[in-house]
Amino acid sequence: MLRRAVVGVCVSFGVLICADVFEPSADAQSSMLVLEDFQAKEADGFPSNWDHESQRSQSKGREAYKVQSENGAHFLSAKDAGQRIKKKKIDWDPKAYPVLTWRWRLNKATSGAEPIAAVYASLDTDLLFIPVFTKYVWSATKPEGTLTEGGMFSGSEIVVQSGTRDVGQWFEERVNVYDDFKRIHQHEPAAKAWGISIIAAPGVDIDFGPLVATSAK
Repeated sequence: MLRRAVVGVCVSFGVLICADVFEPSADAQSSMLVLEDFQAKEADGFPSNWDHESQRSQSKGREAYKVQSENGAHFLSAKDAGQRIKKKKIDWDPKAYPVLTWRWRLNKATSGAEPIAAVYASLDTDLLFIPVFTKYVWSATKPEGTLTEGGMFSGSEIVVQSGTRDVGQWFEERVNVYDDFKRIHQHEPAAKAWGISIIAAPGVDIDFGPLVATSAK
């Protein structure tokens, strides 16, 4: 597991990511899979091909999540969301592309927001066809590396970012979702991942950069 701040200089893990730009390098096409780059949005700014986990509060979700751009870089802004959204129509082989990378930037968090935000990687379903996921969280209080085992309806949780001091700072995350799944569930995931989803807590203002899967090499 690896994290580091993005402070205006480029870093590389098969995808070229800078504070102000995101684009794949020409020689990395076969080793990366862009799951979401937040380039496309609907008329109200909600990201294209995403859905709400809760059908009861769609209007709030559409208002909370908006695709935005800054200096040419696209990202998803989440403000006072309190609900999860999921990517539709995803085709991802987690064995070929086991490493999930993204960046996020906390702008505001109210006291008691726990976790602050999370990215879910769903690599399989159980016998009832309920997605089996690992939840990678930004925690206000728990130390990085903390693992909380999940239950029947709650996925296992791994803290990859902690604290609220670095407001306005982009952080890059790199996690091996394939290895984490096998370590936690003790079996191989499905040949095709079920999907990805995102959540931000109520009272939180946070931005999510593109989500990219890469080979382990």
